[in-house]
Amino acid sequence: MKVALFGAEGKVGRALAPRLEAAGYEVRGIELGDDPDVTGCDAAVDFTTPDAAPTNVRAALEQGVSCVVGTTGWEPGELGALAAEKGIRLFVAPNFSIGAVLMMRFARDAAAHFPRAEIVELHNEAKRDAPSGTAKATADLIGGDPAIHSVRLPGLVAHQEVIFGGEGQLLTIRHDTTGRESFADGVLLALEKLPELPPGLTIGLESLVS
Repeated sequence: MKVALFGAEGKVGRALAPRLEAAGYEVRGIELGDDPDVTGCDAAVDFTTPDAAPTNVRAALEQGVSCVVGTTGWEPGELGALAAEKGIRLFVAPNFSIGAVLMMRFARDAAAHFPRAEIVELHNEAKRDAPSGTAKATADLIGGDPAIHSVRLPGLVAHQEVIFGGEGQLLTIRHDTTGRESFADGVLLALEKLPELPPGLTIGLESLVS
């Protein structure tokens, strides 16, 4: 199976490409500014920037190639409609770490038992969007419009904690990404499940993790 990897020389791309190849995928690296030609590929994966991702995804979909996208900070609804029109798949997730998906699931369960929660998300200073897509997705899951605190500092990768408060007790659920290699398991799962998804837009790795 041949995969076009947008952002192959980025931080995530450099960690992801060896894992894809080890799993038997043929990877075609496509850099920012390249003419996004993905003809002959079975799927495209995008970990770039909020400015570049829509152009990359549109080009792939128009060439009949389904997409797996980990870039946050853009709205995929319009391109989801294009994917549905063409009968192909657009899968978008704010986080491809299995641990992060479980953190969100545990936070959703805990929200039923605590009156208040706040979210602290911490990322490397190069991350452009704030709050992160994972934090916004977590807030939607737990409800109640929790405050989100964003930290951008060198030395961080991707970290989030959800702090629940109740009378006489606190519960903190935290996930730390210490290496971008952790995203590979989620990307591999998404590529495996991609043909089984309905045409159009699917959001969130949690829909694939049983």
